[in-house]
Amino acid sequence: MTDRYIIHGQRPLNGEVQVAGNKNAALPMLAASLLTAEPVTLRNVPRIGDVGTMLELLQGLGVRVLRNGGSDITLQAERVHTQQLAPELCREIRASILLAGPMLGRVGQVTLPPPGGDVIGRRRIDTHLLAFEALGAQVEVDPVQQQIAITRKTLRGADILLDEASVTATENALMAAVLTPGRTVLRNAASEPHVQNLCRMLTGMGAQIAGVGSNCLIIDGVDRLQGSDHLPGGAFDVCPDVIEIGSYLGLGAVTRGELRIKGVFPDDLRMVLHVFKNRLGVNCWFDGDALVVGDEQDLRVMMDVGGAVPKIDDGPWPHFPADLLSIALIVATQAQGTTLIHEKMFESRLFFVDKLISMGARIILCDPHRAVVVGPSPLYGQIMSSPDIRAGMTLVIAALAAEGVSVIANVNQIDRGYERLEQKLQALGAAIVRERGA
Repeated sequence: MTDRYIIHGQRPLNGEVQVAGNKNAALPMLAASLLTAEPVTLRNVPRIGDVGTMLELLQGLGVRVLRNGGSDITLQAERVHTQQLAPELCREIRASILLAGPMLGRVGQVTLPPPGGDVIGRRRIDTHLLAFEALGAQVEVDPVQQQIAITRKTLRGADILLDEASVTATENALMAAVLTPGRTVLRNAASEPHVQNLCRMLTGMGAQIAGVGSNCLIIDGVDRLQGSDHLPGGAFDVCPDVIEIGSYLGLGAVTRGELRIKGVFPDDLRMVLHVFKNRLGVNCWFDGDALVVGDEQDLRVMMDVGGAVPKIDDGPWPHFPADLLSIALIVATQAQGTTLIHEKMFESRLFFVDKLISMGARIILCDPHRAVVVGPSPLYGQIMSSPDIRAGMTLVIAALAAEGVSVIANVNQIDRGYERLEQKLQALGAAIVRERGA
């Protein structure tokens, strides 16, 4: 059995919360340690379930892992003694696919099952495999054995147009290309802040990458990469987690009290704030490296010109992040007015709204991708189960805003993406207790 949360809602939340490192930056940066035999130290690595699984996968390949206390980790892939990734671990996280690129570049081959992770709809890996093939790798998919074998034949730089601006495919192709002879051009590349974070790390290791922050990356392959010992401070820094920031922003908007979210990069939050402030009326502002969510909120949907119902939708950077769409949805349930939520990327991600409806939210699920939200609606505690990381966090926020007691099962899913969640919430004044599974 998994753990569950017992939450008493409608308690005022006040205080400061420190943002953890970005999960979606840390996972590829951990994978990138395979690209060198030298030690690599990462700072601000979030202490979450998916990071723990990635470290187990790396240790299974022969990587030495040293936890330096707190959020610092040193890895050294002096020798990689197997090309087979542990199937049971790969099925736990989507990010297991990120080991394919560095294994191809460093070792020349890798065998792995299709990646696991959240059940939020179909999540293609074709873009990854097509990029590897464009670089000269041979890819064999065995549907019976449920495994993918990728082998280096003669890798060479190539001009590659990714068929979708996939974050993980961009990162995988990038990590394979940095040790591939010749010039590789990645077009339609993803450019999210966490992709840029990986690019800065690889450049610090000696990779030659141009166009960082754009949708066209140019990589000139090098013979070898180095670790982090030569850097000032001797480590690479993981950037703040935009999704955690947005989650606490949503939490502050629908609960009473003032929250200070510390350790943010304002430039990474421009579209996030545009949606929460200009679409949903959230009162928030920057104070140095903190984002402050005010204790006085008049949540109100900002109608489009002519009184048209506004739409909140997701898309690749710099659009609104898909992982925050469920947080925007719960805020919309507490805002005066009607909003259309349009999830374009995953056809099962909105299916959790039945749980919010059971709490009293007025939501019409039009189809797998669209939901109409009419607010504000009083919420009442219910017994629920977390289907995935982001929906689980949304249910926690709803429970904290609701009248009465809520029970949320399967919260180990939430642990995969949020560091020490109940401790952080308790420090803000939340009445939340974890009950361990039997």
